[in-house]
Amino acid sequence: HLERVKRSCGYLHKMKNGFIRIRTDEPDYSSLPKKEYDWARTAYGDVKEQVPEDAPPVRGKRVVHTTYKDANLYHDLATGRAVTGVIHMLNQTPVDWFTKKQATVETATYGAEFSAARTAVQQITGIRLTLRYLGVEIHGETMLFGDNESVVKSGSLPHSPLHKRWHGLAYHYTREAIASNMIAFHHIPGDINPADILSNTGDTAKYGLSCSQYYSGRETQETYS
Repeated sequence: HLERVKRSCGYLHKMKNGFIRIRTDEPDYSSLPKKEYDWARTAYGDVKEQVPEDAPPVRGKRVVHTTYKDANLYHDLATGRAVTGVIHMLNQTPVDWFTKKQATVETATYGAEFSAARTAVQQITGIRLTLRYLGVEIHGETMLFGDNESVVKSGSLPHSPLHKRWHGLAYHYTREAIASNMIAFHHIPGDINPADILSNTGDTAKYGLSCSQYYSGRETQETYS
């Protein structure tokens, strides 16, 4: 946590005209469809999110955790590797971001996106644990958004089969987190996915629009599915 604070302070010190805008109001996800499935009859059984017993009592206001993830296939022309981009938000304030080349070469967008989903789930698990040890109440599930509908369906539907064995670990890791009600996985159009900024290099006007949708207060929840 201290390293994150140091990075933020270092950014403000270096960028004399820079600033960090904080929005503490909770995002409204009431228009999103509530997906309730019976995971008890799957391989995951009646799995539950592990909550630390030694966590301190809750203090202060609650937060809503939102995560956006994306992947760009064949991002590195030299190695053929894709790149993962993840943005984490508490209420409507970005608190952490991640962009990195994936460890293996994927031959299809589906595999690269599922690898990005696994990375996002790993980071979500750590952030939720950190918040609990800080005494912060997490309201409901973490809302995870991705722009690849096939990955969203494979991860969130109990009857969705695994077609590629080499995606097995990412597939089961993501689905178990969803089955435990720690995460709700939803599809979002790619043109309003802010994680696209971290995984693609291209139209700067598009990225400027994506950022303005956050910081001007414009809501895009009606486009989620």
